[in-house]
Amino acid sequence: RERFEFGGRDVASWFPRHMAKGLRQMRLALRRADCLVERSHIPLSGRNPALQEALGIRPHVLVLNKMDLADPGRQPVSAGAGPGGGQPWCHRQPCPFSLQVVPMVARLLADSPRYHRAESSEHNILVIGVPNVGKSSLINSLRRLHLKKGKATAVGGEPGITKAVLSRIQVCEQPLMYLVDTPGVLPPRLGDVETGMKLALCGAIRDHLVGEDIMADYLLYTLNKQQQFGYVQRYGLGQPCDHIEALLKHVALTQGRTQKVKVLTGTGNVNMMMLNYPAAAYEFLRDFRAGRLGRVTLD
Repeated sequence: RERFEFGGRDVASWFPRHMAKGLRQMRLALRRADCLVERSHIPLSGRNPALQEALGIRPHVLVLNKMDLADPGRQPVSAGAGPGGGQPWCHRQPCPFSLQVVPMVARLLADSPRYHRAESSEHNILVIGVPNVGKSSLINSLRRLHLKKGKATAVGGEPGITKAVLSRIQVCEQPLMYLVDTPGVLPPRLGDVETGMKLALCGAIRDHLVGEDIMADYLLYTLNKQQQFGYVQRYGLGQPCDHIEALLKHVALTQGRTQKVKVLTGTGNVNMMMLNYPAAAYEFLRDFRAGRLGRVTLD
C-alpha cells in the first residue's frame, strides 16, 4: 500500500480531565524549576508542543526511551531541532542515559541564567512528556544510581499511572538535585490521526480507545513501508503480507487464538469455536512493543 486509509477515524479528541489538571499544576511548579527533562518514545510524534508553549524557555534535555528498540538507521532529530532560531536546546544520548543525565543537567545549569533562583545551590528538575514514556522509571533509576535507594514514585505499563504533579524527589546529593514527576499530557487536539496512531502504538493512548484492529493494520503498513519484515520470520510466513486479515488469521491459527461463540440455528443455540482476531491483533502489537519484530522507529 502506498498510503493508509484511516476510514474517518478520529483519535485527536482524547484528552482526559486529569491531563488538563496536570498541565495547570505544571505551570505552577515551573517557577521552582531550573531545567526540563522530556521523556519520549518516538523523536517527533512522541512530543507535545503544548508543553513547551505552556512551560516556557528553560534548559531542556530530551531523553529518547527504549533506544534498544529503535532503528539505528533512522535519526530524524538533531541538536538544533528545537525552538529558538535553531539554537541547540535538545540533547540525544544513547542508552544508558541514567549515567549521563545528572552531569549533563549540572553543565546546562552552570551555563544558563537561573533568574530568581541564582542564589540556590539545589537543582529542581521538572520531568515531562506524553503518557507512558517512563518518566517515573527514569526518576526511580536515578535515585537508585546516585542515592542507592528504592523507588519513590509508582510506575506501570499503561498510560495514566501518574495523575498529578508529585512532590520533589531527591535523586542526587552532589550536586543536590530534585526531580518532580508529572502526569503525561497529550495536546487537546493532536495534529493528525496518524500522529495519534503512532502514540497509540507506543502505549501513550489506551488501545481500546483507538481499536486494536486498526492499530495492527497501521503497524503492518508501517513495517512494510520501512521494509521491516521481521514479522515474516516471527510468525513463519512465506513472504511479506499486505493484508491484516490474512496475517491475523495466520497468527490466530498457529498460536491457537480461538474463542467460543454461540450461533443461533433452526434447532437452537450451537457453540462454535472461531478464530479470535482481537487476541491475534493484541499479540501482534505486544510483539512489536517488546522488540520481537525488529528495531523500528515510527517517525
